[in-house]
Amino acid sequence: MKTLQTLTSISLIALIFLCLAWELWLAPIRPGGSWLVLKTLPLLPALMGILKGRRYTYQWAPMLVLFYFSEGVMRAWSDSGLSAQLGLAEVVLSVVFFFAAIYYAKLSAPSRQRPPQQA
Repeated sequence: MKTLQTLTSISLIALIFLCLAWELWLAPIRPGGSWLVLKTLPLLPALMGILKGRRYTYQWAPMLVLFYFSEGVMRAWSDSGLSAQLGLAEVVLSVVFFFAAIYYAKLSAPSRQRPPQQA
């Protein structure tokens, strides 16, 4: 489970940095950056819960990341050049986060925990 937690954390942090860099420097919609950079804000509350290992965050955050998956698919399909490549990277990171988070939530369920061994 530690591997899933690490994978989830890394993919979420990478997604945050990707969205920031994309909209500020790499391929913003408007030269000099755009207000679309604010799309990273909803990821910040999820980041705190993921880093602290809160199971509840692992349950709701995959639904949030579907927005980023959808945006990545749309921009990979409709944009060209670097923006399309960044869209594909957003898709990959959101898929990794989604599956790592739901499997962590599933495996950390109280019903799946082993009872303490009797002496």
